[in-house]
Amino acid sequence: MQTSPTGPAPLAAGPTYLAAELRLPTNWLDYTILAIYFVVVLGIGFAARRSVKTSLDFFLSGRSLPAWITGLAFISANLAATEILGMAANSAQYGAYTVHWYWIGAIPAMVFLGLVMMPFYYGSKVRSVPEFLLLRFDKAAHLLSSILFAFAAILIAGVNLYALAIVVEALLGWPQWVAIVVAGAFVLAYITLGGLSSAIYNEVLQFFVILAALIPITFLGLKKVGGWDGLTDKLTAQHGANFTTAWGGTGIGSANPLGANWLTIVLGLGFVLSFGYWTTNFAEVQRALSAKNLSAGQRTPLIAAYPKIFIVFLVMIPGLVAAALVPKIGTPGSGLQYNDAIPYLMQELLPNGVLGIAVTGLLAAFMAGMAANVSSFNTVFTTDIWARYVKPGQEDGYYVRFGRLITVIGVCASVGTAFLASSFSNIMSYLQTLFSFFNVPMFVVFIVGMFWKRASAKSGFWGLLAGTATAMVNYFVFYKKGIISIPSDQGANFVSAIAGFVAGAVVMVAVSLFTKAKPADELQGLVYGTKSPGMSEPPSEGDDAWYRKPALLGWGAVVLAAACYIPFSF
Repeated sequence: MQTSPTGPAPLAAGPTYLAAELRLPTNWLDYTILAIYFVVVLGIGFAARRSVKTSLDFFLSGRSLPAWITGLAFISANLAATEILGMAANSAQYGAYTVHWYWIGAIPAMVFLGLVMMPFYYGSKVRSVPEFLLLRFDKAAHLLSSILFAFAAILIAGVNLYALAIVVEALLGWPQWVAIVVAGAFVLAYITLGGLSSAIYNEVLQFFVILAALIPITFLGLKKVGGWDGLTDKLTAQHGANFTTAWGGTGIGSANPLGANWLTIVLGLGFVLSFGYWTTNFAEVQRALSAKNLSAGQRTPLIAAYPKIFIVFLVMIPGLVAAALVPKIGTPGSGLQYNDAIPYLMQELLPNGVLGIAVTGLLAAFMAGMAANVSSFNTVFTTDIWARYVKPGQEDGYYVRFGRLITVIGVCASVGTAFLASSFSNIMSYLQTLFSFFNVPMFVVFIVGMFWKRASAKSGFWGLLAGTATAMVNYFVFYKKGIISIPSDQGANFVSAIAGFVAGAVVMVAVSLFTKAKPADELQGLVYGTKSPGMSEPPSEGDDAWYRKPALLGWGAVVLAAACYIPFSF
């Protein structure tokens, strides 16, 4: 599932509302840039269609793509506009706490995926994350995980569509339904034409378009407030010293707007939610599985980790600038909500032409997030549900045709769930809640199954069911009914994630003790310490160069992320 969420989604309210006065002064030049982008998107779809000859081509790009392509697609699939607007809103409301969703809430998990989990995924030659559970556990775990993932993917694709509609209506004046239908139609067109290859190459394009949108906003915003020193001086005077630090006020027992202390940040966000999102979210993992070999598959999330470290500045700084320029932003007296941070700066700072690039960047981000979920949905539904349980044994072309059909159905369903999302007052909390319900329980099943040979075939299903049910009960019963007191929805999501993780692990251990373990020969390449033929694949020519070593790339990203904390810790 996607996100946003930089893994997990931010605290601030999602873009369910933007101020009416934020209508942008767009002209013919801006719309020309937007039109050119849409033409290029469709052109990539038509070009990619020529390479689709088998189901492997359609669903996994024939496992043929280089690591730099899959790495950029990996980060672009995550960089949805719900994250861009939500993280800027988060920063305007809570300050530098936003860095946690990147440096703790993403980088360690991305490195773990590349160094530890990709050899299992790629080496076992699975076509999806749920298929791995079929090999490690049984059909019950596989079917349950496939259904849960397909359901969540459509919900999250709908969130991206609805958020897009809100932004486009506010900034350009398009009716919501027009924005939903137009964006859905373009995503449908290029994925139906070229399958995953079309989605991935468009995501690479979208990555650079998004950067082109955010960089001018960031630098012009800093210039407006007198540089970084001028920004921090203004914010410290308005909000206190902790507003520009990462850890201030997060001591256990201390009150802070997050409703979370350093322990729940590290365990709830940094471990449970983050690892649950990055390591089992097929919308991300699918990009790595499309790489041309195991080495490229491992390097995919590791390459993506480096831009992830620095993208936080392009979303956090605009939020901080907005907070400095509009000291009462988010309060009734200001006329602006936290979600208005980036649109407000677009309106105030960008000339026509650059404004068109910024609008195109936002639309590209929404489309990247939706496309990642739709392309992963059609793969799981076709290969894990339809081909496995409904229509097994058909000729390969049948599954390509069905994949295109289910893409149409998936996009139409996303349009429906887009309107469902409109019933929630806080989209970002809604997204985060979905991650705690669906990703975290799947992660605990993976982690126990990968590192404990004794985990039985039956334990996967019961662990997944128990983890999902516990997270839901904690949120909807204990938190929403006021049985336990948690200061914010975000804090409740952290607690639900931890509860779901613990419940899933406990149930897996209990079930394993009373049921039969799988034979050792069926666990080769599926459990840590074992090998499969695919895992021993030698690197391709050039992949053994020192600067391409996965361990160097991975630990380099961890060290760099830790170093970035230093100026925000004092």
